[in-house]
Amino acid sequence: MNKLFNTLLIILLLTSTANAGSDGKIELTKKSEKTEISKDCFEGLNRATFAFNQGLDKVVFKPIAQGYRKLPPPVREGTSNVLDNLSTLITIPNNVLQGDFKGAGTNSARLVINTTLGILGIFDIAHLLGFPDYEKEDYGQTLGTWGLGHGCYLVLPVLGPTTVRDTAGMFMNVMGGDPYYRISVNGNNEYLDGQLYAATKILSGIDFRAKNLESLDNLETNSMDFYASVKSLYLQDRERKIANSNSSPEAMDDSDWEEIDTK
Repeated sequence: MNKLFNTLLIILLLTSTANAGSDGKIELTKKSEKTEISKDCFEGLNRATFAFNQGLDKVVFKPIAQGYRKLPPPVREGTSNVLDNLSTLITIPNNVLQGDFKGAGTNSARLVINTTLGILGIFDIAHLLGFPDYEKEDYGQTLGTWGLGHGCYLVLPVLGPTTVRDTAGMFMNVMGGDPYYRISVNGNNEYLDGQLYAATKILSGIDFRAKNLESLDNLETNSMDFYASVKSLYLQDRERKIANSNSSPEAMDDSDWEEIDTK
């Protein structure tokens, strides 16, 4: 049973970084930007998996997300703030690995302020104090900044779009790159355990899906090939984040492919 539970936790951990990116709604950068093309080595299998994920989304994830949207805005905002605060634990080491020591210092201060004064991150006090906008970083992005290419494009069951490089980044979390995972799952903490960790990862997926109900519906409605549109969107978003680009979006704003469930 423990082995099964640990396996499910690993899957949920991968969900939090598959499609890794940053913090909220999907962003589609301008088509004029150059985007590294990832080979779709497994297109047939990817399309079949994509169709499976879409079916799962329609019967499970989307209805849950629609119910979540009915919660009072302060509750949803507080939930998003808590999830962002937890994600800082992954962002900080990646700031360091990318040589962004200023960003690591800023995010460390943000984590301390929001965890204490912000009551475990419910309130984004750092933002009120004038801290710059939070930009998530992950191990897939770090590998990209080190010059590693995307590799083949992949669509994973439930987890959605990713690449060989970003999949490697996911497993770096499992191998110890996510302090929250180490403390709650591998540690012996009185307050943090595997169930709580799993709950936060599931909630992250619901929160992301709820933020993107209209965006994804519009993308599907207006796409001749929804699969190809999602692939392009994902790869553009990853390139933008690796380059730390502040380019203005053409269609959607603020992306977080970390938490997406179906794409």
